[in-house]
Amino acid sequence: MSRADELRQKIRALTAEYYGEAFPVKPFVPGETPVQVAGRVFDASEMESLMDSTLDFWLTTGRFAEQFEREFAKFIGVRTATLVNSGSSANLLAVSALTSERLGDRRLKPGDEVITVAAGFPTTVNPILQAGLVPVFVDIQLGTYDLDPSQLESALSDKTRAVMIAHTLGNPFDLSAVTAFAKKHNLWLVEDCCDAVGSTYNGQNVGTFGDIATTSFYPAHHITMGEGGAVLTEKPLLKTLVESFRDWGRDCWCAPGDANTCGKRFDWQLGALPHGYDHKYTYSHIGYNLKATDLQASVGVAQLKKLPAFIEARKKNFATLKQGLSDLPEQFVLPEATPNSDPAWFGFPILLREEAPFSRKELINYLDDRKIGTRLLFGGNLTRQPAYKEVHYRKIGSLKNSDIVMNQLFWIGVFPGLTQPMLDYMIEVLHAAPAALTAKRASAPLPVRQ
Repeated sequence: MSRADELRQKIRALTAEYYGEAFPVKPFVPGETPVQVAGRVFDASEMESLMDSTLDFWLTTGRFAEQFEREFAKFIGVRTATLVNSGSSANLLAVSALTSERLGDRRLKPGDEVITVAAGFPTTVNPILQAGLVPVFVDIQLGTYDLDPSQLESALSDKTRAVMIAHTLGNPFDLSAVTAFAKKHNLWLVEDCCDAVGSTYNGQNVGTFGDIATTSFYPAHHITMGEGGAVLTEKPLLKTLVESFRDWGRDCWCAPGDANTCGKRFDWQLGALPHGYDHKYTYSHIGYNLKATDLQASVGVAQLKKLPAFIEARKKNFATLKQGLSDLPEQFVLPEATPNSDPAWFGFPILLREEAPFSRKELINYLDDRKIGTRLLFGGNLTRQPAYKEVHYRKIGSLKNSDIVMNQLFWIGVFPGLTQPMLDYMIEVLHAAPAALTAKRASAPLPVRQ
């Protein structure tokens, strides 16, 4: 063993020791300790893996990224996973890949339409717009908060070329209906699985049904690299296209630090370039640099080992909350899994009934005062967001349910960092909320008439 190897071992041991000192387990104090909706869950193994990568000082994509891509693809059940710097970038690359001329008549062109849902996260929709395509917004169903499949045929036009939908809060959308629709009309299907890693439909992992799927590794998600994401596909051509758009749009497929993988680096004739122009500097697409670093990937490699336990913890925490809140039907509509699915829930959505004697704002302020974190269903009805005010889109119907969710729904956490005392505390506070808020309203001074 070299002196450098000895020092590396000592640094790893000190890193584990540091973790124990810097991140001790703290007792939960109801009303004082924040009950977060999401957060990173890690131990010394992630820090040791990160330190290993740091000592390599290979700052771009490298051995940890290759290991993560291989192991993550195997976990999901697809041939390939391409690591990128965020889930939003993964969505951008998924759409961009489908615009490539190499897809022939099936390529997406400006003006083509892509069916999606109105109630969701902006970066499921933004790549559609950035590619010059037209989003066609369909509504969702209450309870599951996924798309209403009965609207798919109404959304279809002679310009429809693709469907791009997220599994809302980890709850799989109706994959039987959507895949049958896409197949019937020869449409691309992009699954946004950023909130749904580990969710299954008919026993099969989400991310394996579409032509392309995407995931996110932001700290709130099922595993984290801090930032990071991946694009999943079974099709080698689509993987090649995703990598091209990710890596500046270049035609070359060499990994960073490699050269002449094709064996003819100076013997290509492409475009109007001179024969033999360096293949590493030949560009076949208008691309980006959206690679993740090996530092990020090293954290992901350690997190992958915990992923099965994380998934089970989310399911268990969800079940605890649903059972604990099941006796409050007068105020709350509780979530339902899509038929034939087993979600690895991202959050626990609660819909406040219209007849409830208090507003959502009053309720989430009440929870916030008691250190319980909440979130809304992302952008609500995206067609009402200021960013989309002048965007060209179509919508199907009034998007009534998207508006209901925008006004009356919030969600609380189920992530693995929540303990049983935290879950019990959330249930207790939500039980006390109706009486407390009703009493507060009754005691409020009447407005003074002018």
